Amino acid sequence: MGDEPTLYERIGGAETLSRVIDDFYGRVTRDPDLSPFFRKTSMDKLRSMQHEFLGAALDGPQQYTGLSLAHVHSGLGITVHHFNRFTQHLLETLRDMGVAEKDIEQVISRINLHVHDIVGGTIATD
Repeated sequence: MGDEPTLYERIGGAETLSRVIDDFYGRVTRDPDLSPFFRKTSMDKLRSMQHEFLGAALDGPQQYTGLSLAHVHSGLGITVHHFNRFTQHLLETLRDMGVAEKDIEQVISRINLHVHDIVGGTIATD
């Protein structure tokens, strides 16, 4: 089992993850539904935290050192609609980077595990 590459390795490791995050946040900040959430955000810090979070979530060597996702996203008014737009941009970014569909499905599946933390435990949509 130790010979199997991790999801992190299969998508291309740190280099690909950095490119994905840069492209992904370019898309997210151009999205009129999502851009308001990032107006007062340090994008450098966000990219760094996202690199840690995604790296750890994909079985990379990173450890996420940020605050809990529920705490960070609390009170922002993020809905399932926003979460879905966010993950759609991630899916499209991964596809554009040439990541295999089966690996994309696993990435999105791992991100979806955190939907309740991001939207505050509610499932209400717009």
